Amino acid sequence: MTKLNEMEIIDLFTSKLRIKEERDDIATFALKEAKRHTSNTHRLLVLKCDMLVESTDVPIGMRPAQIARKSIVACISDLSAKGIRPPYICVVSIGIPTKYSKSDIIDLVNGFKKASKEFGVKIIGGDTNKSNELIIDCILVGVTADDIHIPKRNGAKPGDVIICSGNFGYTAPGLKILMSKSKAKGQFEKKAILSVIDPRPKQIFGIRLAKYFSASIDSSDGLAISLYELAKQSKVNFFIDHIPTASGIQEFAKKNDLDAKSLIFYGGEEYEIVATISRSNLERAISFAKKSKLKLHVIGRVQKGCGKVFTINNGKKYSLLESHG
Repeated sequence: MTKLNEMEIIDLFTSKLRIKEERDDIATFALKEAKRHTSNTHRLLVLKCDMLVESTDVPIGMRPAQIARKSIVACISDLSAKGIRPPYICVVSIGIPTKYSKSDIIDLVNGFKKASKEFGVKIIGGDTNKSNELIIDCILVGVTADDIHIPKRNGAKPGDVIICSGNFGYTAPGLKILMSKSKAKGQFEKKAILSVIDPRPKQIFGIRLAKYFSASIDSSDGLAISLYELAKQSKVNFFIDHIPTASGIQEFAKKNDLDAKSLIFYGGEEYEIVATISRSNLERAISFAKKSKLKLHVIGRVQKGCGKVFTINNGKKYSLLESHG
């Protein structure tokens, strides 16, 4: 297998990703290249940093291209939850295992290239080094006008409704299928595996609907943690009465002697958006979502409280644990 030195690796990245050829210790980007809000000359830089470590974040069998794409997805999901539009500027630092061949590195570069086109990311530079395992650290920068509404985690108010962008319960089974050979079949197995190796962040959902959010977060840390984070920071209680769940999750849980509720609430890495919307904005948000052919699920309501989350089942209230296991 062909092995490359650091300069050869950098040359591969710069040529494939069309990064400026002049090599220096810094990278520059003109803000005029990110023109989107021509009516407002005052712009904000919105930054997101996320590190992917192979041993903890990557199941066995994922190709380098899929791993590279996933490292970008993690940042895209967070920016999308806040409604930050592309283009995004990206700096990537990579620890590359010495076992990687030239073809592995080319596959890695192709994954970054795919994500760049898919999500509107301009990679302008970074750093490479040798490591015992693959490590990817992405810094993504968005540009927006300073008068644009960016929903925080602490904006939920009593009377708001709680919404989400999609179904929960595919990723945890997908990881179990890939890593511990859990049994599954048909469309559920396919969707579960794809949710892990080819995750789909809800970029369009966030970009188009964030203007209606009073608070928002992405669900990559797990649905329960995400709900608690919004409730605690907003100093309110959440009451959840309906979660859109993966079709087939109950059958999968029963077949593998697992708890479906745990798979749904504590799986993580699902890259959905969880948000709150005031009742005065709800009808407009639902109408706009329909026009944009986006699925908006109302899953609960916000009441006065102190940062707790409850599920409602058959009229009875149950406290949802913040963490599990």
